Amino acid sequence: MNDFILPDIGEGIVECELVKWLIKEGDVIEEDQPVAEVMTDKALVEIPAPHAGTVVKLYCQEGEIARVHAPLFAVDDGSDSDSEKTGHGEREDEHAGDVMTVAAPARSTAPTQSAASQAASSQSDVAASASAKPASKGAASTQTAAALERRSRDFILPDIGEGIVECEVVTWHVAEGDTVEEDQTIVDVMTDKALVEITASEPGRIVRFHYAQGENARVHTPLYAYVPDEEAEAESAESTESTESTESEVTAPEHKQGQPEYLAEHRQEGDDKSDKKSGLDGSHGESRPRIPATPAVRRLLREHQLELQAIAGSGRNGRVLKEDVLAYLKQSEAHETDVVPADAHKVGEAVETDKAAAEACAVASHEERSSRLESKAVLLKGVAAVMARRMVQASTQIPHFHYGDELDITDLLALRARLKVRAEQQGIRLTLMPFIMKAMALAVIEEPILNARLSENESEILYQGACNIGMAVDSASGLMVPNVKSVERLSILEIAREVGRLTEAARSGRVAQADLKGGTLSISNIGALGGTYAAPIINQPEVAIVALGRTQRLPRFDGEGNVCARDIMTITWAGDHRIIDGGTIARFSNLWKHYLEHPDEMLLSLS
Repeated sequence: MNDFILPDIGEGIVECELVKWLIKEGDVIEEDQPVAEVMTDKALVEIPAPHAGTVVKLYCQEGEIARVHAPLFAVDDGSDSDSEKTGHGEREDEHAGDVMTVAAPARSTAPTQSAASQAASSQSDVAASASAKPASKGAASTQTAAALERRSRDFILPDIGEGIVECEVVTWHVAEGDTVEEDQTIVDVMTDKALVEITASEPGRIVRFHYAQGENARVHTPLYAYVPDEEAEAESAESTESTESTESEVTAPEHKQGQPEYLAEHRQEGDDKSDKKSGLDGSHGESRPRIPATPAVRRLLREHQLELQAIAGSGRNGRVLKEDVLAYLKQSEAHETDVVPADAHKVGEAVETDKAAAEACAVASHEERSSRLESKAVLLKGVAAVMARRMVQASTQIPHFHYGDELDITDLLALRARLKVRAEQQGIRLTLMPFIMKAMALAVIEEPILNARLSENESEILYQGACNIGMAVDSASGLMVPNVKSVERLSILEIAREVGRLTEAARSGRVAQADLKGGTLSISNIGALGGTYAAPIINQPEVAIVALGRTQRLPRFDGEGNVCARDIMTITWAGDHRIIDGGTIARFSNLWKHYLEHPDEMLLSLS
C-alpha cells in the first residue's frame, strides 16, 4: 500500500480545498485517471492518479483542507499482496508439509511391523528430518523476509528544489538488508542543478530499492522501503521463536525413533564436532550468550569467513555493527601486509621480475600499437543535459548582441597585492572576482535595467531589488552558475568569502539549491582557462552576461605618449536586445570599467 502525496499545484500554494472526490474506497483506478478536484486560491485543479491500483483509503473528506506534500489517499498496486502470497503463504504450506512427512511415520508403530522394517523406517525418518532442517530454516528465513516486507514503510522522495519533478539516482551508499542510522546518507541524486544527498529519516533496515542506479526517480514517489528499528527487532524476535519451535517439532521424532546402532554410529562424530566447537569457543559445553547482530552483519561475516565471537561489538548490549566488522577486516589486512625484514629480499626480487615482464610487454605492444581512441556512446544526463536544453532555449529565444572592450587592471592588481596578505590572515583567498563583482553592483545602481528580467508573457520589465551576481564554474558534474546574493550590500572581504565557498561547493557538485536560484547578472571567467575572447550565451531569465578574457602584459601609450607595459584584460558582453540596446550596455560597461581601472574612486562609491 502506497500513500499518494499531494504534489505542488502552484507556486507558493501550501494548501487547497478538496472540492470533490472522483473515486471512492475500493475503486480500481488507472494511471493518470482523475481522482479528485481541489480548489486553490487561483483555480480549480484536477488531480490525476500516479499509477494504477485499488483505492484503499481516502484521507480527506469533501470540503476539508488538504495540505501540499501530505498524503491524500492510499492505493494498493498489488505488489505487496503478490509478494506476500508467493513469499510467505506458499513457503509456509511447504514447510507444514515437510513437518507432516517427518512426523507421520513416528506415530506408525503397529505390532505387525518387523524389526528390519522398523529400523529402515527409523533411518529414513532420521534422514528425512535431517533434510527437513535446512528446508525449515530456509522457509523460516523466507517468512522473516516476507514479514519484514509487510512491516516496511516507503520513504517518499521529498522536494529537492524549486520546480524539480525528477532526479537521477547516482549512487546508493547502502545495500538492501543494511541497517542505517538517522541522518545517514542513503543515496546521491542528481537534479538539473546539483548533486543532492538524501539521508535517512529514522533508523531502520533497508528492505528494497524502488530505483536502480542511473534511473530517474520522481519527486513525491517512494524511493526505497525500510523497516524501522522497533519493527525489525519485534519481527526478529518472533521469527527466532518460530524457528526454535519448528526445529524442536522436527527433531523430536528423530530422538524417539533413532535406533541404538544408528546413534552409536554417529555419536563419535558428534562428540568430535562438539569437542572441536568447545575448543574453539573455550566454553567446554557451557552455553554461550547470544551476541546480537543484524542479518546484514551476519552475511558480511559469512562472506569473509569470520566468527561473530571474534568481533568486539560497540553497539547497544554488545551488538556487533557493520563498522566493527569493517574495522576488524582493516586491522587484519594491515597485519597481513606487514613485511618481515628477512623476506624483504624476496619482495625486491618479485618487483624486479614484474618490472622485467612489464618492459617485455611494452616492447611487444610497441610492434602492434592499438588506437588510443575508443568508440562509445555516453548518455547525456544530469547537469550536462539540462545545460544543453537551456543553452538551446536561450540562444533561440533571446536575440543576442555582443559588445567588447579592454580593461587596464594594472592598478587593481597592485591594490589586490597589498590587500591579499590581510585577507589571508582572516583565512580568505582574495582574487580579482570580488572587485569585479563589487564594481558591477555599483554600476547597476546607475543602469538598473541590466539587473532586470522580462516577464513570462514579455509584457513587463521586472526590476530586481537585489544584485545577485552569478559566476559560471566548470565542475565535474557540468557547468554550474551559483550566485552571490546582494553584492551591493557586501564588503570586498564578504564577497571574497562567498566566492570561495561557492567555488568549492560547485567543484564538488554539492551546491545548495538556494545558491543556484535568484541570479540577476552573470560572469563567465573564461580567461582562467586561457581564453582571450568569447561570445557568451545569456543565462535565462537574466538579460546580460560578461565573459572575462585572460590578463596579458601588453604595451600601451601613457598620457604623455610614452610606451609602457600594462596589464590588459579583454571583456565581451552579451545583452538581450529585446530590452537592452547598444547605448545602454556601452554606458554600463564604461562605468564598470572606470571603477576597475580606478579602484580608489570605487572606494568613494561604497556605502
